[in-house]
Amino acid sequence: MTQPRLNMDWMLKDLATSVPQTRHVIVLSSDGLRMAQHGTDPDAADRLAAACAGLQSLSTAIAGEFPHGDGQMRLVVIEVDGGFFYLMAAGAGAFLAVLADDDVDAELMGMRMRDLVARIGSHLTSPPRVGGSVT
Repeated sequence: MTQPRLNMDWMLKDLATSVPQTRHVIVLSSDGLRMAQHGTDPDAADRLAAACAGLQSLSTAIAGEFPHGDGQMRLVVIEVDGGFFYLMAAGAGAFLAVLADDDVDAELMGMRMRDLVARIGSHLTSPPRVGGSVT
């Protein structure tokens, strides 16, 4: 039986509009598939989701090197010329990714991302795929 995918785009729009200088908001599965998006076209969102899968895998490997931690990645922030990239764990097998301009309020962004994940984290869970389809 195939479970219909919940449309989460409106939830992402709320994050984007509440934090000035937000460019793109994407929810992705741990294997790099786009689940929802706001502020970007599907092709760009798919490329970003695929790149995030590698980044979250690398981050989880690094987290495993901390002897008293749980080995799970919670948040990655990358600063580049022109802006910031945020990747946050957002439920079992799901991640929230945000691209923002360099003058974004980083504290507000972190708080709004945490709030979004806490409010709707169960909706941001990627169900397992069996035989190529979502179950």
